[in-house]
Amino acid sequence: MRGALFAAAACLAALASPAAAQTRLFIASDSTAQTYAANRYPQTGWGQMLPCGMTPDAVVVNRAIGGRSTKSFLAEGRWDSLLAEAKPGDVVLIQFGHNDASTAKPERYAPAATLYRDNLLRMIWEARGRGLVPVLVTPPVRRSFDGARVKTDFAAYSEVMRSLVSSTNTPLLDLEARSADLLQRLGPDGSRKLYLHFTPDDKMAGFPNGIDDDTHFSELGARAMAELVAQELKSLKLPIADKVLATRPDLTRTMPLGSAACR
Repeated sequence: MRGALFAAAACLAALASPAAAQTRLFIASDSTAQTYAANRYPQTGWGQMLPCGMTPDAVVVNRAIGGRSTKSFLAEGRWDSLLAEAKPGDVVLIQFGHNDASTAKPERYAPAATLYRDNLLRMIWEARGRGLVPVLVTPPVRRSFDGARVKTDFAAYSEVMRSLVSSTNTPLLDLEARSADLLQRLGPDGSRKLYLHFTPDDKMAGFPNGIDDDTHFSELGARAMAELVAQELKSLKLPIADKVLATRPDLTRTMPLGSAACR
């Protein structure tokens, strides 16, 4: 009897220990990663699709929200809320840049070499101060071509992130480079399917009048970007890498499923 009680007590202690706590993956980002309601289909964010490439017990907490930059995400208290929600050991993917470059919107604009860099440093140090694991993610490319060559419209912002890898010893997922390679392989025409290009005849509930958008992702685009993120995550020497599935058919689909569901 005493042995059984001791074993039960040991089991409860192990479950209560930090080592036994479940590691979660938080996403701090913008509309390219955001989770969208079904009535916005086919607009989909890569953070919305990422759970389809991870084990069923993995927990992805997507706090990405459209129109946010490092400046506005901090100013609105969204970063503070994320920190309050996260637990020691949780991983935080930090991807900004698209809206930081919005010079015409002062509430968003953060020059790459100064305020953007300072904001990223704040996020890194505050995350670590809470026992979290920050991971930088360079912004995905737009469907932007100079002739047949892909353009990286947010290169200055990505370079700041890359520079922080060595100076702060922060892991990096280079989504800009990976997405640029993907678009280069697909070309200007083949890459249209990854973004929001639909006519009224396509009868998409979220866009009854059609849409031409080279920034935001379609279902297939979000799946493809999530696959690139999953590949990069798998290569990191972090415990969360073990939660990435070895094969990810949900993220490598070539035909739309018609929703953001996992099969």
